[in-house]
Amino acid sequence: MGTNSGIYKLLFLLHMLAVIGGIGTVVLNGVYAAKAKAAGGSGGTAVTVANYEVSDVAEKLIYTIPIWGILMVLVSDDAIGFGDTWIWLSMLLYVVALGISHAVLIPSHRRYNELAASEGGPSAGAEAQGLEKKMAAGGTALNLIVVVLVALMIWKPGV
Repeated sequence: MGTNSGIYKLLFLLHMLAVIGGIGTVVLNGVYAAKAKAAGGSGGTAVTVANYEVSDVAEKLIYTIPIWGILMVLVSDDAIGFGDTWIWLSMLLYVVALGISHAVLIPSHRRYNELAASEGGPSAGAEAQGLEKKMAAGGTALNLIVVVLVALMIWKPGV
């Protein structure tokens, strides 16, 4: 089939739409957090809860990113291989990013929303402030991983 085939281009389209809709949706979560904190009270709680729910939708799209990428490798007629540095390193970074998301961001955001609902808004109390720091660190790490992934996709080291 090769990288100029219609199926490859369709898979590339699906891969890019998943990246844009998934990662593009969550990359600015820190901005939402700042807006929620600034709004305070029930308005801030509404912002952080809505952000969590939208991020949950984005998460489903993010899970499809490697599916499309792997299928692209498989239909590329060996123009791209799993041994290529940019492919295996991208897959490794994707797994690391999922680990950060599931170990730090998702549970911290869930707990933050619980605190915001019970204590009158975001940033109410020491636990909420600690969660803000964890989410900021996790979000920064994920954003840096996204930059590295985009660079890998552009420069394709190992080809």
